[in-house]
Amino acid sequence: MLNTVIKPEQNEFSISITKNWTPQAIECYKLNGNCAECSIRKAHYTFDCQMPKVIEILKVISGEPDIE
Repeated sequence: MLNTVIKPEQNEFSISITKNWTPQAIECYKLNGNCAECSIRKAHYTFDCQMPKVIEILKVISGEPDIE
């Protein structure tokens, strides 16, 4: 049992990323969740992006981001 690897579910993400607006969260917000234009997506990472879900949580908890 000690050697078992616990993998998070695909729809889970770290709660810490819902605490404040990060540069990546603001980019996603500005792109309106358009993954095709996202700098992370263009890097061809192999994970399913959860940022659109994070954005919705951030809007409720922190309000709209301060975009200049």
